[in-house]
Amino acid sequence: MTDDKTAAERTLGREALKAFAHPLRMSMYAELRNGGPATATMLGRRLGESSGQTSYHLRQLEKHGFVEDDPDHPAGRERWWRAVGFRMDGLDAYDDPGSAQAVQSVLQGMIAERAQTLTTWAASLDETRQDWDVQMFSNVTADLTSDEAGELVERLSAVVEEVAERGRVAKEEGRTEGRRRVRVYLDVLPLPEPPTP
Repeated sequence: MTDDKTAAERTLGREALKAFAHPLRMSMYAELRNGGPATATMLGRRLGESSGQTSYHLRQLEKHGFVEDDPDHPAGRERWWRAVGFRMDGLDAYDDPGSAQAVQSVLQGMIAERAQTLTTWAASLDETRQDWDVQMFSNVTADLTSDEAGELVERLSAVVEEVAERGRVAKEEGRTEGRRRVRVYLDVLPLPEPPTP
């Protein structure tokens, strides 16, 4: 899961995964990813929570590097937060009994958030097709070795990071005309072996 600002090759440790696996924290993170920077009060309104609750959980997310201060909103009366991207490469933490449940919760949360985003996109096709030419929905099934799948992940990730970095730089320089938030999903996963006849 990467976003506006990606911590390069940041690996999620057991404690970070467990902290992130809280349902409200995952919902708040998704709100920041989808809607952009927000305050605790704004997140509380969107999610039906008190600003005290969202403030507490934002501090926990910050402690583990999932959110940070938004530089586009300098310190004022309310603190603005933005999501910090991360990647879940491999599932080594799943082998640790202390973090297996957290990994499962994070994966389920990511899948649910993805399904919601895709459903919302599909429902707004009439609108988005009017003002945005490039949209793609695709999947490919290939017969690969683990090494080939690893190469695929590296190469695809490099292209996404390169283009996303250009977008970040352009935004920082004030070149915002024609820009909008775009979601890119990359999944590389082994399919279950078919049952033997």
